[in-house]
Amino acid sequence: MVQTRTGNPSSVHHAGGAPASISLRTFAPVLVAIGPAAIAILRFVLPYNTTDSSRTMADKVIAHPAQESAVIWLSLVAILAMVPAVFWIGRIVRNGAPRLGTAALALMIPGYLALGGLLSSDVLLWTGAKVGMSPASLARMYDHLHPAVSVAEAVFVVGHVIGTVLLGLALWRAPSVARWIAITVVLCQPLHFVAAVVVSNHPLDLMAWGLNAVAFAAIAVTVRRVS
Repeated sequence: MVQTRTGNPSSVHHAGGAPASISLRTFAPVLVAIGPAAIAILRFVLPYNTTDSSRTMADKVIAHPAQESAVIWLSLVAILAMVPAVFWIGRIVRNGAPRLGTAALALMIPGYLALGGLLSSDVLLWTGAKVGMSPASLARMYDHLHPAVSVAEAVFVVGHVIGTVLLGLALWRAPSVARWIAITVVLCQPLHFVAAVVVSNHPLDLMAWGLNAVAFAAIAVTVRRVS
C-alpha cells in the first residue's frame, strides 16, 4: 500500500486521497445517542410499571420473559454507553459553565454507573421466570434483594434526573449550543420521572428518553460543526 505524506507529519493519506484515520468526532452524534436511545427502547418494552408491586412485577415478567430479556440486553448497552457520553458532553459544557458542568458530571456519572445495581433486579426476575418459579416465590425473593440495590436505585434517580437538569442549564450558557437543545436536556428527565413514577406511561417515557438521545446527538453535531 502506498502512502503519501503532506507537509504536516501528522496527516497521513492512502493512495487516492482517502484519509488513513477518521476522527472520532465524525461518529460522535451516533455514539453519544446510543445510551439514551437504548434506555428509551428499554422503558417502552419494559413488561411492568415502575410503580407495580413485586407480585405484579413477577406476574408480568413470567408472562413476558422475552421483553424482560430485551430489557436486560438494553440495560447492558446503556451501562457501557452512557458514562462515556456524559463525560464527553460534560467536558464541553464545563468550558462555558464550569461549576454547573462539574456538578452535573458529579451526579450523572455515579448515577449511570449505578445502573449495574438496578440491572441485577431484572436479571433476578428473568431468571426466576426462566426456571419456572411461581409468581409468589419470585415476588418474595424480589422483596429480599440486597439493600445495595435500593442504594443504587436512589443514586441513579437523583444522579440522572437532577444531573441532567444541571447539564441543560450549563448548556444554556454555552454560546455554540442552540437554546432548544439546552431546553430539551433540562426537560427530558423530569418528563421521564413523570412518565415512570407519576402516570406509568411507557410511550411518554419513550418520548422523554428519545428527546434525551436527540439532544445529545445535536450537541455532538454542533461541536463537530464548530470544530
